[in-house]
Amino acid sequence: MLTRFCLLIALLFAIAIPVQAKEPLPIGVVGLSHDHVHWLFGNLKRGDVKIVGIVEKDRALAQRYADQYGFSMDLVYDDIGAMLDAAKPQAVAGFGPISDHVKIVRAAAPRGVHVMVEKPLALNAAEGREMAGLAQKHNVQVLTNYETSWYPSVAEAKSIVSAGALGPVRKMVIHDGHQGPKTIGVSKEFLSWLTDPVQNGGGAVIDFGCYGANLMTYINGGLRPVAVTATLRTFQPGNYPKVDDEATIIVDYADSQGIIQASWNWPLSRKDMEIYGTTGQIIADDRDTLRRWDATPESMKTSELPGRTAPFDDPFAWFSAVIAGEVTPAPYDPGSLENNLIVMEILDAARESARTGKTVTLRP
Repeated sequence: MLTRFCLLIALLFAIAIPVQAKEPLPIGVVGLSHDHVHWLFGNLKRGDVKIVGIVEKDRALAQRYADQYGFSMDLVYDDIGAMLDAAKPQAVAGFGPISDHVKIVRAAAPRGVHVMVEKPLALNAAEGREMAGLAQKHNVQVLTNYETSWYPSVAEAKSIVSAGALGPVRKMVIHDGHQGPKTIGVSKEFLSWLTDPVQNGGGAVIDFGCYGANLMTYINGGLRPVAVTATLRTFQPGNYPKVDDEATIIVDYADSQGIIQASWNWPLSRKDMEIYGTTGQIIADDRDTLRRWDATPESMKTSELPGRTAPFDDPFAWFSAVIAGEVTPAPYDPGSLENNLIVMEILDAARESARTGKTVTLRP
């Protein structure tokens, strides 16, 4: 009887102890010049991550963020190695030029520090492969964040296609663009490298073309294309004298075709996707809206989708969950290395096709 009583007391005591929330992931921020860094600072209140160090050589820029978000300039370092060694983050998030992405992984991976960068993964496929090799060698995650990865409409589209509800996919058309970075008023620090071919690798073809390549790879379950044909134009040379502002990319697969339209010239911002199968089609109009047809026009149904559940609703929550082992990225997930290595192949081929005026055949 005494034993049973003691067990009961122990059980009641255990129930009374509050469940401890998961500790926030300690991360370092490498670069503040990408305006998407506001996404991270704005989401700190969720408690998924905490910033333990920042790398930014532009002290005035760092001070501007410190004033806005209330962090101490003691967190700011000039050098990534110094920050990694002093602050000891478990992971880093890159918010600087794409040309810095490989440098971040070179510094972080040998120290066992995980990395997430803003899209795209790298400046080119060769740097992407180097990053993947370092990730494998040092057993760290190297992930890529896209805004569209967290869209309920994208997740639903993938589910519908994977279930075979559209029949074999024959065509995808993906639009991503806006009025242009200068027109919408991005920060001067962001604009300076976003329009520099050395630091960004191109203009709209990189900034927005990567979305289409990423989503096609995800929806297609990791299929590699057989050929890529692209045209790049600059309609605003006064604003973007060094890079394209309009890109059209045709991505040919063995049994289907994708068309990527990326623009800095549209009157409105848009991120939408059309998927056409042999027995049905879907159009993801925006983050939350999806229209679906079977074989007849009158079959059209519109769905306003609920938000995704954590951690699939936020890049930093997902990053934290992956590192904690709570989530394993699905094969060719939008954020995965496997997906984004194919993205870089497509973007490399698109730039080469535009340069030569010829279709580029990808090696098997």
